[in-house]
Amino acid sequence: MNLMHYIDQGGVIMQILLGLNVIGFTTMIVKFIQFVLLRAKKRVIIDGIYEEIKNQDREAQLALGKDIMTEKMVRYEKGLSTVRIIASIAPLLGLLGTVIGVLSAFEAISKQGLGDPSIFAGGISLALITTVGGLIVAIPHYIGYNYLIGMLDKLEAKFNMQLSTRIYEDFS
Repeated sequence: MNLMHYIDQGGVIMQILLGLNVIGFTTMIVKFIQFVLLRAKKRVIIDGIYEEIKNQDREAQLALGKDIMTEKMVRYEKGLSTVRIIASIAPLLGLLGTVIGVLSAFEAISKQGLGDPSIFAGGISLALITTVGGLIVAIPHYIGYNYLIGMLDKLEAKFNMQLSTRIYEDFS
């Protein structure tokens, strides 16, 4: 069996999961590229922030610099909530498919009886495929979200440290 066969067997739930997977991975790739480019522009960003705050005293520079840096980083965080939501709802969609599949199997049994096991096999198959599909989508999105948030947090910490160092050097 190939992947498309499983998607067809999983029905609408698997199609939704496939769509969410495409959206999530696209978002993660774009964010990763943005963060790499952000790291490359570190000096330009720090110089720009310093230019905004250079006429203040040191304590004001430190506070204002940190606020500006946080504001910039929040902008880069946009979109990551989509990845987090996909990681959260994918197992729930898989569970929904499980319930629908089991319900379908029991309906088939109630109409046809237990004489032929193939009658309820389709429902059980749907249940298992959507459960697996939900987990296959959720796990990499959960890992990707945590990795990207960690990457952004490290960048923010480095930027703040370098901005603080620049402020202290100018007052020395």
